Order: sequence, then C-alpha cells, then structure tokens
Amino acid sequence: MQVPIPHTLGRDEARRRMKANSHQMGDGIPGGASLLETSWPSEDRMNLAVGAMGQHISGHIDIEDNRVVLNIDLPPALGFIEPIIAGAIKQGGQKMLAPPEG
Repeated sequence: MQVPIPHTLGRDEARRRMKANSHQMGDGIPGGASLLETSWPSEDRMNLAVGAMGQHISGHIDIEDNRVVLNIDLPPALGFIEPIIAGAIKQGGQKMLAPPEG
C-alpha cells in the first residue's frame, strides 16, 4: 500500500519534522501500536516496523520535495481495513508535518 502526503515545506524541512515527530506515528494507528521502531538508512528514507492488532507491519517513508510517501507491506489479514489505515496514515502524516503549536 502506498500513501502519498503532499506538503509545501521543501525536502529539508519535511525531513526535519518527520525526524522530530516520528515518535507520534503510533498515535494514528487504529487499535494502537504495541511496537514502533524507526531508522534512517539514508537521508530521505525512514524505515519503520510497527506491531499493531496482533500483526507486524514493515515499510518505509520517502521524503520528497513536495510530498512524503509511505509504502507499507500490509498483511493479508488487514487488507479489508486498508482504506481505514490509509486515512489514519494520511491524517497522522499531515499532523507530523504541521508546524508546532504554540
């Protein structure tokens, strides 16, 4: 599953915000995340591993100039809720890219 999230921040600022807010990624997962691990194998790619709803999901986020793109390998058992997951990811991604409140 691929979920693009547009932004107008530029690549550097989008990367900075994703790094600063990556701990919030589990907040938008339906049912909550029991495991969330992230790593940055390159400047513009964040790998992630998520444990949620008894399933393990892996994927990556690519940072681009005008969007971030989440690519995840969704287990067949969760295929029926793909639209719900995509919506939650898009909403959470937009929140992570938003300017800090205050």
